[in-house]
Amino acid sequence: MAGKEEERNLPLLPLRGLLVYPSMVIHLDVGREKSIQALEQAMVEDSQILLITQKDAQLEDPTREDLYDIGTVAKVRQMLKLPNGTIRVLVEGLERARLISLEDGDEYLQASVITIEDEVEESVDLQALMRSVLDYFEQYLRLTKKISTETHSVVSDIEEPGRLADLVASHLPIRMADKQEILQEANVKARLEKLLGFLHNEKEVLELEKKISSRVKRQMEKTQKEYYLREQMKAIQKELGEKEGRAGEIEELRDQMEEVDLPPDVLEKVEKELDRLEKIPTSSAEGGVIRTYIEWLLDVPWNLFTEDDLDLLKAEKVLDEDHYGLEKVKERVLEYLAVQKMVNEMKGPILCLVGPPGVGKTSLARSVARALDRKFVRISLGGVRDEAEIRGHRRTYVGAMPGRIIQGMKTAGSNNPVFLLDEIDKMAMDFRGDPGAALLEVLDPNQNSTFSDHYLEVPYDLSKVMFITTANSISTIPRPLLDRMELLTISGYTEVEKEQIAKKYLYPKQLKEHGLSREKMQLHGDTILKLIRNYTREAGVRSLERTVGTLCRKAAKQLVAGEKKKVVITPKNLEQYLGTEKFRFGRAEDTDQIGVTTGLAWTEVGGDTLAVEVSLYPGKGRLTLTGQLGDVMKESAQAAFSYIRSRSNELGVEADFHEKNDIHIHVPEGAIPKDGPSAGITMATALVSALTNIPVSRFVAMTGEVTLRGRVLPIGGLKEKALGAHRAGITHIVIPKDNEKDIAEIPESVKKGLTFTAVSHMDEVLKIALVRDPNEDN
Repeated sequence: MAGKEEERNLPLLPLRGLLVYPSMVIHLDVGREKSIQALEQAMVEDSQILLITQKDAQLEDPTREDLYDIGTVAKVRQMLKLPNGTIRVLVEGLERARLISLEDGDEYLQASVITIEDEVEESVDLQALMRSVLDYFEQYLRLTKKISTETHSVVSDIEEPGRLADLVASHLPIRMADKQEILQEANVKARLEKLLGFLHNEKEVLELEKKISSRVKRQMEKTQKEYYLREQMKAIQKELGEKEGRAGEIEELRDQMEEVDLPPDVLEKVEKELDRLEKIPTSSAEGGVIRTYIEWLLDVPWNLFTEDDLDLLKAEKVLDEDHYGLEKVKERVLEYLAVQKMVNEMKGPILCLVGPPGVGKTSLARSVARALDRKFVRISLGGVRDEAEIRGHRRTYVGAMPGRIIQGMKTAGSNNPVFLLDEIDKMAMDFRGDPGAALLEVLDPNQNSTFSDHYLEVPYDLSKVMFITTANSISTIPRPLLDRMELLTISGYTEVEKEQIAKKYLYPKQLKEHGLSREKMQLHGDTILKLIRNYTREAGVRSLERTVGTLCRKAAKQLVAGEKKKVVITPKNLEQYLGTEKFRFGRAEDTDQIGVTTGLAWTEVGGDTLAVEVSLYPGKGRLTLTGQLGDVMKESAQAAFSYIRSRSNELGVEADFHEKNDIHIHVPEGAIPKDGPSAGITMATALVSALTNIPVSRFVAMTGEVTLRGRVLPIGGLKEKALGAHRAGITHIVIPKDNEKDIAEIPESVKKGLTFTAVSHMDEVLKIALVRDPNEDN
């Protein structure tokens, strides 16, 4: 900084939301006691006072840190006391000054300052800057209406560049921090450059404001014109007797309300919302939201019921037409009809159809609706994570809608449909809530008579609805939800059932879909049976239907191409159409093998066979387990190993076998994860076979868990496992004694081809599975 003088002391007047430049004359209203005292002190001395702007205008008693470093020394020209106690003072800015220190006295603030003189270097650049500032300021004055035109002539007469910058800056409506930035700049050239930037920015803002103003004016003119025309149209409609605008909508909704049979609380709600809609201006967006809500209340079926067809014989006939087998489910539906006929009114049951994919769970629910002569509605819950999907959104949200349950009821159009909740085991939960917990109210017969949807805000009666849910597995369904449902298990189909399903349902359906007839395409002999055994291996019939569809497509191609007039497919020429067989019928080994045992496993797609292989080689007793085994199966293997060690003498096994050999237990198809408490006796049998060198019968399969003492514990899923064994060509199944009661659930056609032996101890298993007694070799 140039032009530095010695320090001098001056009274200080802090300014709030205001800044004074040198050469600037301005009126100030002073009300703070210390500020008034500072003014009086200035008048006593040489009428000079220091004016510095506060950084925060709200502060009542600022300190040194609350003030800027640079201010203006000003001369007090006039003082006038006002009736309200404040003082109006006229001050004239003299020069810039830097605040060195501040002494906070009892009466006023005393500042120690040094004055700052302008740094001016006469040059062509400086003259050019002055002209640019004057030019931009003139443009700014033309655009703004807040400053008189005489101001430009006053500014134009100023020849000092520093004073020009200060005067122009004092007229600009820029931020206080920007004004302070200009005040703090002692270099006149730099000050003019900064001022030029602010002028340019203000000019652009004013130009944009002018554009927006003219656009708004045009829009206002257009709106006024439309309003005038709309009022004319209303007058014309009134003369013609037509309904007009919002009033017409409300009248239409009131007519609809009178036609619909609404419960008293819903009727009261609709009337209240209609009154609100009448009072809201036509242009308000809220009107559309209220109208949508009223329409939902009117469209949902509150007291609309379909009459059940209570003819049991007809219902049984319908179920038999659509599905083969599935006796338990059919019987349950007929029981419901019978009770309905007896009591005339009954709460809808909550049935859960559990079974592997492709067994007909969804289509069965559709058949139930047809048998009852009810409306049918289906929603899929697979992947649903948001609780609002079930309970709906609250009306405060933009785009709010009722939940899927209420949407389904609106689709059904009656209050007692058959409502299918598909894939209930595939719901999830995240930060948006738990839809499974929201379903607890829906699927509880004692609560769903007052189901609460967040959007409707009035209770809805779901007690007459017959809910049917489907799941592949109950393991992922929350326990409280599972407790509210009646489980009906559909395990899978036997070969005999699949053959009948294909002949009666799948084959005719595919012929129709492909535009064929039995005269043009025929499946002879055991073609369907070969399809089931060698080209599909599943619990359901979905893959079988696709395979029959493939045959139909190939037949259609031959017929259209003129290669044949009639296509006959037999077991012998089946490979020409479908290629090499995908599966080998029966998994029983060709010969009895040592260390290989067939186990039975439950999977989500039905029962299946599981081979367990054991291999011995010289080592130090290390036990290796492979084949993607879970923790439960690994523990079963350890238990079987410990059982054999503890009973080595009775089993004819060398007592130190674990010290001489390493043992490797492997379950083939290593890419498939396997787990479950049912492979203990299978692993133990394979281990004994490998250690005694005695083969295991190739026709025997087994399932059961083993304890360290050799007890055989019960397992689950016996029906599914028996179906899997039957498909694989097994003839003898060893099961735990406690599972003997479950044999009754297995279809007769399967039981005919299988021999079941119930055992309670591992010794009994070995007697059946091994081709000879281990003790005979001793």
